[in-house]
Amino acid sequence: MEDKVKAMAKLAIDALEDKKAEEIRVLDISEVSVIADLFIIAGGNNKNQVQALCDNVTEKLGRSGYPENHIEGYDNGNWILIDFGDIIVHIFDKENRSLYDLERIWRDGKTIETSNL
Repeated sequence: MEDKVKAMAKLAIDALEDKKAEEIRVLDISEVSVIADLFIIAGGNNKNQVQALCDNVTEKLGRSGYPENHIEGYDNGNWILIDFGDIIVHIFDKENRSLYDLERIWRDGKTIETSNL
């Protein structure tokens, strides 16, 4: 994995942890898809927290020279997707995280411990 991708992932995870994200998971999908190298999946308790997590991730990565390409779902706040190109950050509320279960859908990807980045 490229140093740039690791740096972006570390920043995103730090930003999520700063705002008390729950169950942060990292999936390496580089061998099963061309859309990104990593998915970072995290949870929030409500719309306000999900939006605050998104705001913190985009701010931290943006300040470090990694602006987002696209954000979807911010207004609804139940599943926000932030596309940074090499990484895609998914932030869910509890209900939608279990409903969409990205970890199961993308189980062909490799789970990476956040401490290994």
